[in-house]
This record gives sequence, C-alpha cells and structure tokens, in this order.
Amino acid sequence: MQKNSIQSLSKLAIPLKSKGRFFNETKTNLRTDFQRDRDRIIHSTAFRRLKHKTQVFVNTSGDHFRTRITHSLEVAQIARTLSKFFNLNEDLCETLSLAHDIGHTPFGHAGEDQLNKCMKKFGGFDHNVQTLRTVIYLENRYYQFRGLNLTFETLDGLLKHNGPIKKKKKYTQMLGNNWYKNKINFTTGPSLEAQIASISDDIAYNSHDIEDGLKSNLFKIEDLNKIPVLNKIVMKHKKKLRLFSIDLVIRQIIREIINEMVKDIIFTTKKNLAKNNINSLKDIYNTRYPIVTFSPKMKNFDDKIKNFLRLKMYFHKDVKLNTNKGREIIKNLFVQIKKKPERYLNVSKYSNSSIERSICDFIAGMTDRYAINLYDKFK
Repeated sequence: MQKNSIQSLSKLAIPLKSKGRFFNETKTNLRTDFQRDRDRIIHSTAFRRLKHKTQVFVNTSGDHFRTRITHSLEVAQIARTLSKFFNLNEDLCETLSLAHDIGHTPFGHAGEDQLNKCMKKFGGFDHNVQTLRTVIYLENRYYQFRGLNLTFETLDGLLKHNGPIKKKKKYTQMLGNNWYKNKINFTTGPSLEAQIASISDDIAYNSHDIEDGLKSNLFKIEDLNKIPVLNKIVMKHKKKLRLFSIDLVIRQIIREIINEMVKDIIFTTKKNLAKNNINSLKDIYNTRYPIVTFSPKMKNFDDKIKNFLRLKMYFHKDVKLNTNKGREIIKNLFVQIKKKPERYLNVSKYSNSSIERSICDFIAGMTDRYAINLYDKFK
C-alpha cells in the first residue's frame, strides 16, 4: 500500500520514505515516516498547550476567539487542500502546519518581543527557533533519545518556514553548534510542502483575524470596503443581511476570502513552476525564489489586509491594553524566577543550557492563564 502511494506522488514531492532521523528507529508498516511525525506533534505537550495560548485576544477574554491550536488546525486544513491539488506529501504538509507555532510564548507576539528583550544578553528569543528547540530538546517522551526525533525533512521544513537560512547566529545561540549534525543544508530552498505550510499560515492568519475582529466589534464590515478584492466580496454578501444574521454573513465572507486566496495560489504556483522550468525535487531545492506564491494582485490584497489588521486590530487600544499587560507579566516572571529558579523548574531537565535559557524555555512553554496565575502569586 505504501509502495503504491510513494509511486503516485508528484516528482516534485518529498517522498513518503524519509532520508532518516538523528536517532535510528525501528520502522513500522502501519504508518509512513511523516504520519509518525504528525502523530508525535499532536501528542506533544507543547501542541496541547496551544489551546490556551493567545492568537490575538488573550486566552481569558472569550471562548469563541481563536487560540494558537485552532489557528494551527486551520492552517493544516488549508495546507492539505493545496498539497492534495499538487499531489504532494500531505502528511508532511500537515505536520509542518500543526508544528509551526509550538514555540510561541503566551500573549502572542507581544510575549515573544518581551521574552526576546529579557534574553538580549543571553542569545535572544525567536519563536520559530524555539519550535525547533522544543522538538529537538524539550519534548521528552522516549527512553532512547531527547526530543521527538522528527525526520530530517520535517526539521528542514520547520527551519525554513520563512525561506533559506542565510545567517546561522540565532540558531547557534538557541540550539547550539552543529545541532543539525551536517544532515540539513541551510542554504537550499524549502520544499513545496514547507512553502505551502508557510503561505497557508498567512491565509489563515489574515482571514480568521478579520472574522475575530468583526465579531469583537473592533471594526465594522463597512471598514473593509477600501481593501482590493475584499470590497467586491463584502458588497456581494452585505445584500444578504436582510435575510441572514450578521454572524452568518461574516462566515460566508471569510469562506470566500479563503477560497479566492487558495485559487490564486494554485494558478500562480502553476505559472511559477512552468516559468522556472521546475521538473524535479532537486529543482525545488535549487530555485532561489519562492515557488508557492500569490499573484501580484493577491499579494497587494495580502499586504493591505495586514496593514488594516495592524491598524484596526493589533494596535487597537483594547487589544494593546491586554498585550501590554502580557509584556509586564513576562518581564516580571523572568526577573522573579531568576532569583530562585530551582523553586519553579526542574533545573536538571535543562542541564545543557544556561540558567537564563532554562527560564526562557519554561516561560515560553507556559499557557496564558498559567503565566497570569504565577504572576499573581508574585504580587
């Protein structure tokens, strides 16, 4: 069965048989290498904690707003759709989509920024690198090795979430020297599966933040009229307000946004493959430019949406009030824990790290409410 699946994949896909893992393991006939990777992510503590980590709204502010785990599931759904169309490795696409945010701090990007400031003299902090740190060192579920021992292809995709790596400094600072053991090439391009997971992240982020922003009354449907592509979708569905609830109309708008963006990626990626004469997986790795992209028109829409959300949502006074509180909590936790770290974390678990990096790992792994509760105990 697996043999036939391997033969049926596109020649541009990552084969279902992996090149390997850092630690050798016994193979199984029940699951492919990448199904095992996906299952390890789903069963990890870091993934489970995402259900109580901020997407935009602090997790305690409402039950229906998105958290990191719902965002990751939505990214995976979009990525699987694109992967299936191009006959790629769906399990790898899903794994990368589910795993891409497991290094995120509590309180979203505000928490990340503050933790990076706390770690400025000790190597800094970056949630993408922390994702790698989590799967390589911090998740311990096996007798034979530390971490999840994911395939080289999955690690490569997580490493290149935003493209090839030109500067290794922050990776060396957070992960150590030669953590990749010369098994991963930093300079080659990311697989199509990794590119799909990355652009699916963009689609999910933008479309669903619009939905959460509308439902929380941070802005109105009318505010979307000046955004290209979106204005036509909004005009079409606003007519339905006479017959249907505002919530249903919003959901239809979001569905259509996602659909338009996915169709655009398919059309543009097919053009990019032909234009760059991409005929093999080797061609994918050697291509200097992203292959899975939006058209110029849709890229303009994507940029406009990001700017709109930044202005109307992320910098909204009510949202900033909570995110600033999150910054204060992270800063205070770092200072207080550093005074007596052994009281709050198992220092021996992080024996190969500095005490500051150990505290950073501990805080980055917290859920919003755990961080809030611990902060309240320090008062």
